[in-house]
Amino acid sequence: MKLYTREWGTGDRYAVLVHGVMSDSRNWRRVGPVLAARGYHVIAVDLRGHGHSPRADEYTAELMAQDIVESVPANPELVMGHSLGGLTVSLAIERLGAQRVVYVDPAFSCPAANWFQRMLAPAFLRTLARQSATAIARRNPRWDPADVAIEVETFRVFDRAVLPVVLAPAAMRAPDTMTVPSLVVLADNSQLVKPQLAERLREDGYEVRVVPGSGHVINRDDHDGFMQALEGWI
Repeated sequence: MKLYTREWGTGDRYAVLVHGVMSDSRNWRRVGPVLAARGYHVIAVDLRGHGHSPRADEYTAELMAQDIVESVPANPELVMGHSLGGLTVSLAIERLGAQRVVYVDPAFSCPAANWFQRMLAPAFLRTLARQSATAIARRNPRWDPADVAIEVETFRVFDRAVLPVVLAPAAMRAPDTMTVPSLVVLADNSQLVKPQLAERLREDGYEVRVVPGSGHVINRDDHDGFMQALEGWI
């Protein structure tokens, strides 16, 4: 499937950015211009079922990974994926032929035994499309108002059929091996990459960095801290 893309910069030094579940390419609205200023031609995708990309009859992380391969230039210099985007990037990275990859609090494990059931509870699903800016800002006091407004819209328009498949515990797993130079940037007290998994990734050759005080959407919680964590990789 060809995905909708948002771009910053020009040239053939490509950086590919992939958002998380219930979001879209606007998650990178501050990161994209910074990378473009550093000489990258930045391409951010809307995953299937999100933003301006088509809805689908089927959703799996593997299909989302193949969509990315079909929608961006081959052999990008940098690929970055947040949460679900990190999981899909991990499945696509060899086919993309990227020089290096950054996983941002990636969906490499299920947070808790009851998390999946709570996410799919009818009451929770009914509230997603009705999330108010006030409620989102209360949960995320460090976010810029523009990001709060974007979150309201992306919650409203994403296809809720994505959730049961791509957020199933069996679908959320870390790569078995590191195939390209890889950085993992974690939220403080990450719920998706616990210390034991982080240590295993380090042993496998990944560089792992934590942004102190940040929540799951690190670049919205602490843009400057996030960009600092990328130094040496961008």
